[in-house]
Amino acid sequence: MLRANAVTQMLAAFRFFILAVLTGLSLNASAQLSIEIVGAGASRYPVVIPIFENEGQLPRGVTDVVRADLERSGLFTLVSIGPQALPESVTPDLAGIRSRGADAVLTGSFVPQGDGRYQVRFRLFDTQKQTELGAMALPMAPAQNRAIGHRIADFVYEKLTGQPGYFSTRIAYVVKSGPNYELQVADADGMNAATALRSREPIISPAWSPDGQRLAYVSFEQKKPIVYVHTLATGQRRVAANFKGSNSAPAWSPDGSQLAVVLTKDGLSQLYAINADGSGVRRLASSSGIDTEPAWAADGNIYFTSDRGGSPQIYRVSSAGGSAQRVTFDGSYNVTPRPSPDGRQLAFITRNNGRFQVAIQDIASKQTTILTDSARDESPSFAPNGRMILYATESGGRGVLAAVSSDGRVKQRLTVQAADVREPAWGPQAR
Repeated sequence: MLRANAVTQMLAAFRFFILAVLTGLSLNASAQLSIEIVGAGASRYPVVIPIFENEGQLPRGVTDVVRADLERSGLFTLVSIGPQALPESVTPDLAGIRSRGADAVLTGSFVPQGDGRYQVRFRLFDTQKQTELGAMALPMAPAQNRAIGHRIADFVYEKLTGQPGYFSTRIAYVVKSGPNYELQVADADGMNAATALRSREPIISPAWSPDGQRLAYVSFEQKKPIVYVHTLATGQRRVAANFKGSNSAPAWSPDGSQLAVVLTKDGLSQLYAINADGSGVRRLASSSGIDTEPAWAADGNIYFTSDRGGSPQIYRVSSAGGSAQRVTFDGSYNVTPRPSPDGRQLAFITRNNGRFQVAIQDIASKQTTILTDSARDESPSFAPNGRMILYATESGGRGVLAAVSSDGRVKQRLTVQAADVREPAWGPQAR
């Protein structure tokens, strides 16, 4: 189990030791994550997502992407009304659709633009109130079927739940393939996986910049942990932290200008802030113990793990520096804090009866709830709307990714066939 055998192993963020001894596994470079729903919400919203008008002209479908997104979220039930298209230009028989048990219906059309492109137009209706909830039109090239499907699903999700959708976002994770490590980026549904970095040395702790254009991570390719910042569009990267000793656990500031990092240049692992280009290093906190795993919250506070009180617990310090306040008090082992995007909740890993599980704390009330029933969880990461938490765990003796809703009701498992997957990070909302 990652970090299970020794407190110092966890606190020093030496996850690479575990990765390095994993059995060699084969991976097709084009392999995709597959997502399995293993638990759904108690109350699911019944919706109709029919074929859009003229969709048959497209080489690849769009509404099947919308349906898969909504169903996988665990919040929606798809109601079928048959194969007929419901064009955007016509208000459907809302009473008739309501009689089939659907509370909402989406209509849509693909309108050819004469240059091989289309405009997709769609409208969402509430069948109970007999009203339109919203409409949108988007330009589309045929190859953009998945991207457009995700945007439509985001639209439906937000109109029906009141929260932004997360289907157009991306995730990053590390795959162990034989002697190689790959930092991969994929759509939130696991499709369109691409390798950002391949190395024969471990890669750990990927972290998305707030604009979604860069990843910070730790690579051991120089035989020591060094923090890099990698621009995904160009593949260019620069060293952000390469001080004496260990450089680890990068976390972006809310404005993307700085990183919180863990350095051992002055002795034990301690928290520092640096500019994203590696300049301007400054100490954030000091302790006689080990401080690690920082996470920058939207309000400017930095949450981190420390054994300064004798056992690993979560603390908080201002990004301006100063004294730290302890945040977790239940249990003797709480690590890897990750604040929700709205700053109201904190996800972390807790040890519960010998099992390492994802927990969530309401920051105002301090009430804590364990969300998972597994035993080897690690690396929690919130979706940008705060609804889901992506994390790594083990199944069948190998690393897999999983996701759980912030209320614990919806559960998913994401796997790559015959491969070990770890170190997940959920990217920000698309801009």
